[in-house]
Amino acid sequence: MPGENLSREEARERAELLSVDGYEVVLDIRSAVEDADPAEGPRTFRSVTTIRFRAAASGTSTFVDLIAPSVNSVTLNGRSLDTAAVFDGARIAIDDLASENVLVVDANCAYSRTGEGLHRFVDPEDGEVYLYTQYEPADARRVYANFEQPDLKAPYRFEVTAPGGWQVWSNGAEESREGGVWRFAETKPISTYITCVVAGPYHYVTDTYTRGDLTIPLGAMCRKGLAKHFDADDVFLVTKQGFDLFHEIFDYPYPFGKYDQAFVPEYNLGAMENPGMVTFREEYIFRGKVTQASYERRANVILHEMAHMWFGDLVTMKWWDDLWLKESFADFMGSFGLVEATRFDQAWVTFGNSRKAWAYRADQLPSTHPITADIRDLEDAKLNFDGITYAKGAAVLKQLVAYVGREAFLEGARRYFKANAYGNTTLDDLLSVLAEVSGRDMAEWSRAWLQTAGVNALTPVPTYDAGGRLTEVAVLQEGDELRPHRVAVGLYRLESDGRLVRYARAGVDVAGSRTVVEELAGLERPDLILVNDEDLTYCKVRFDEGSLETLRGHLGDLTDPLARALCWSALWNLTRDGLMPARAFLSLVLAHAGRETDVGVLQMLHAQTQTAVTHYSAPDRREQAGRELAAGALRELRLAEPGSEHQLTWARFFAAGAATEGDFQLLLGLLDGSALIDGLEVDQELRWDFLLPLAAHGAVDEGVLAAELARDDTASGKRHQVRCLAARPSAAVKDQAWAAVVESDALSNALVEATISGMQQASQRGLLAAYAEPYFSVLERIWSERSIQIGMVVVKGLYPSLQDPESTVAATDAWLSAHADAAPALRRLVLESRDDLSRALLAQRRDAAAG
Repeated sequence: MPGENLSREEARERAELLSVDGYEVVLDIRSAVEDADPAEGPRTFRSVTTIRFRAAASGTSTFVDLIAPSVNSVTLNGRSLDTAAVFDGARIAIDDLASENVLVVDANCAYSRTGEGLHRFVDPEDGEVYLYTQYEPADARRVYANFEQPDLKAPYRFEVTAPGGWQVWSNGAEESREGGVWRFAETKPISTYITCVVAGPYHYVTDTYTRGDLTIPLGAMCRKGLAKHFDADDVFLVTKQGFDLFHEIFDYPYPFGKYDQAFVPEYNLGAMENPGMVTFREEYIFRGKVTQASYERRANVILHEMAHMWFGDLVTMKWWDDLWLKESFADFMGSFGLVEATRFDQAWVTFGNSRKAWAYRADQLPSTHPITADIRDLEDAKLNFDGITYAKGAAVLKQLVAYVGREAFLEGARRYFKANAYGNTTLDDLLSVLAEVSGRDMAEWSRAWLQTAGVNALTPVPTYDAGGRLTEVAVLQEGDELRPHRVAVGLYRLESDGRLVRYARAGVDVAGSRTVVEELAGLERPDLILVNDEDLTYCKVRFDEGSLETLRGHLGDLTDPLARALCWSALWNLTRDGLMPARAFLSLVLAHAGRETDVGVLQMLHAQTQTAVTHYSAPDRREQAGRELAAGALRELRLAEPGSEHQLTWARFFAAGAATEGDFQLLLGLLDGSALIDGLEVDQELRWDFLLPLAAHGAVDEGVLAAELARDDTASGKRHQVRCLAARPSAAVKDQAWAAVVESDALSNALVEATISGMQQASQRGLLAAYAEPYFSVLERIWSERSIQIGMVVVKGLYPSLQDPESTVAATDAWLSAHADAAPALRRLVLESRDDLSRALLAQRRDAAAG
């Protein structure tokens, strides 16, 4: 990986020298279906690229990016270059540039098995081959020669020769196809990382979006094996709703012609905003029954990627420092769009409870960074697609809307698009238009919110008179950087019918360490004070002791779903911070989660509860906590409305925490039909959910899993089977899983993830102890030999987080000390894992002290 890196300074120097006029990329992918001998090296395809570009000064030199097994020829301005001399495996050196240049590179590029570049997937169900590209931040160079940086935009023409019977798509509309050769219209100027090719025997559905004189051809596709599950009508519905909203509020027509959406296999991300050819992970096509939270999540991603057509594709950051310029806005617009334009009108509840949890974690790691980050190179960029760039940035934009007003914010966006269309920008470009439309001092706001790291905690401090009325409510702010917060403070009381409802609200600008909310003085004593009611700002919410006592007994009685979600979020942050014992959080879940109406919040609670049991419970209480949780989950499963999404959610949670022989027998009975729970349909996906814990506890063997794969002989079934096989409680099984991931690179990205997920079982700490020491010994080799995507998955996934925290932290510190010169991105991943374990140790001690 180090030889494939690109520094910010190198990119800056190249951008000052070059202007790119256009690319013509010709790919021959017929080899995708031809026989190949692995002994002869990687399977390759031919890539011929013609780049027309200008140089600021004649006689200068630069380089072109290309990662390929071999280069057949390089021709610059008609002059043939010695490929052995100019190509080093990652770059092609070119010198003696003219003012106007034509470069032609003929290369043999490799198909990918890691989801980076041109990914090749063979469907085990029918043997069909499917291809798609994924480039962000810098993997277009694995498919064609280019200047791989976001600020060297250019128009593109793609030509693809494909196997017979295939279809091919790219960013531009199809212009012609003849004899297996597909040609596509030239694109608008775009960056390398959002160019795209999708090819194969995909199932393809079409529709049309119209708005006045504007017509946008719509397409949606998936593998043939998923066609029977593909609800394209709902995908098109959300797509049209998104286009309606964004055309109305952005006042800039969608600029990229057609709009295809491809759901592709073994995808590393949620989705990618390639203009005209958006790609999504195919898991957004649901093979079984799912909750509305899953449909909401998919709709959010559809709108997130659509927002990128303006924020990111039309106007693009100059360098990855300003990645937030596209990702924060798209993340914000995903939730904003759901509430404004779709049936998912409670999306801010999901954002406040789930999305921001990602941000809170990232912002408390030692690797935390300002939203506008210092990205030195491509490895830094790859790691900064994180909870700060996405979710914190979106939360801060929500605060910005409260600060400057909705209309000023949207008018700023409109001016930003029009001023910078097809160009590249930095933070200053956005701040200038926001200052212009709002009249606010955006420089000070930016310094506080975008250019500093960390999260503040806001705590209410009430005082009362002898009659029980409020004399004052103060809000205390803690944190390394005190920021201005526009917040709402809500007062809640218990009604005679048992409901916990808001009876007063005050808006206030929190500044400094202590702010008095004068409007609330004189009101009757509340049972609950909620700082950041309505979730206007980005902060950790704390409670006074009276409010905490109310939540212990009445959290389920809180009628407002957003307020309830914010309270759950705050209680989880208290637990993560070691301020509330894990057992107290588990008690709250067992007492109140059964009354949670928002299924997305309920699913988040289940995930947090599993974390609490696995990592935050005192070791000598962990087993008991797990049994209590499984019993509580089974109780709620039986109480849930038959056939409801809550019933399904509790069924999955019960299976994940199954802890006793009785639990396992019930799961086996549900699988073979000898046990029934009224209304619970055990479809194929739920069968695999039940089989994983059974495999992990030795209740089913390899034969059962083989039979299940025969029943579900699909790509999804194979991933599930691999995960279950690796979960079995056997030293030999763990050795095999370790070898498959660490000693071999034969597995695809999806199967690497499935193997690691199966191997790391919380109930098998003893079996996994043998891999703690080898983990540290293989880190640098893994990082140097594997792609950065696979390297990240292995480094994070195999970290010995289930072992004794104190000794593992000590071993981590020893590795960090002995490898001070290791790749910064690798050190960051290890340091983040160490921090999670240190936090777990703190929480375990707090839980033990509560006993």
